[in-house]
Amino acid sequence: MLNVGKIEEGFVLDHIQAGKSLSIYHQLGLDKLDNTVAIIKNARSGKSGKKDILKVEVDIDTLNLDVLAFIDHNITVNVIKNGEIIEKRRLVLPREIRNIIHCHNPRCITSIEQGLPHIFYLADEEKEIYRCRYCDERYRKRDGDEL
Repeated sequence: MLNVGKIEEGFVLDHIQAGKSLSIYHQLGLDKLDNTVAIIKNARSGKSGKKDILKVEVDIDTLNLDVLAFIDHNITVNVIKNGEIIEKRRLVLPREIRNIIHCHNPRCITSIEQGLPHIFYLADEEKEIYRCRYCDERYRKRDGDEL
């Protein structure tokens, strides 16, 4: 049996789709922190069979919850203080995201104007569809895209 010690202050990301924790680790910029991070891959899960877990000893305010919700809004965020869970946060899809994804439309103003923020709005919550604020292009994940 694997035993990963508890953390005193920080957060635990639970119910991550199996095999996705390392990608989330990089997308959230956790690789740039000088704090303790535990990545648990393919842990047993009663609901989904397998899941990943991230344990991070850093203040929850350093985490961009919009990025995390965009990646996977089914992840549970457990806030830890004094070694105990004090709060469980459920993620919801953000209504708007800035500079997380980029418009793939070559005629979009964001392709021409350098420094313009890439803004997408949630067009269809049920289907999880985001569209560019400028050209209304639907965001489509391409092979090799991080998100």
